[in-house]
Amino acid sequence: MAEMSEQEGKNQTSDTKEGTPPLPKGWEKRMSRKTGEPYYYNVYSHESQWRRPTEPALPNMSSASSSSSSSTSRNEQVKCSHILVKHKNSRRPSSWKEAVITRSKEDALHLIQAYRDEISSGKAEFRTLASKYSDCSSAKNGGDLGYFHRGQMQKPFEEAAFALTLGELSQPVETESGIHIILRTG
Repeated sequence: MAEMSEQEGKNQTSDTKEGTPPLPKGWEKRMSRKTGEPYYYNVYSHESQWRRPTEPALPNMSSASSSSSSSTSRNEQVKCSHILVKHKNSRRPSSWKEAVITRSKEDALHLIQAYRDEISSGKAEFRTLASKYSDCSSAKNGGDLGYFHRGQMQKPFEEAAFALTLGELSQPVETESGIHIILRTG
């Protein structure tokens, strides 16, 4: 997550809510300066994620055993662009172009499908539609999110992005943020 730095936030080893078990070994809870929300930092891999971990972090090993499929997938990354259409039930129903988003989830799905149809038919370019219509701040970069690893995006987004082949456009993907279409670019 681009807004985080290694020194950012408090390094905590457990959540502060009563009844919440301590974090698994190798994880720290930190606070994002950008969003004010907690994220979880793996002290071994130096990767961060929004979801609270349930398994201990494993130390990096330089032996041949570290080249297992699980460590390979952990190091895998993709580059994607996306168009996000938020709705009134989105995690944060506001954007750079609308202070309060009031559209229904169904309307958001219709919009994202219309954008997908325009791109697929060649009537519009992804970058152009993302710049004009995406509710994400990445709109200023034509929807470009850059490279990211597993664990950095919301799970449905991550699964869709990593399933795409280079140049492939996803079907609509629903997350807590809203409804997306994703283009794999690297």
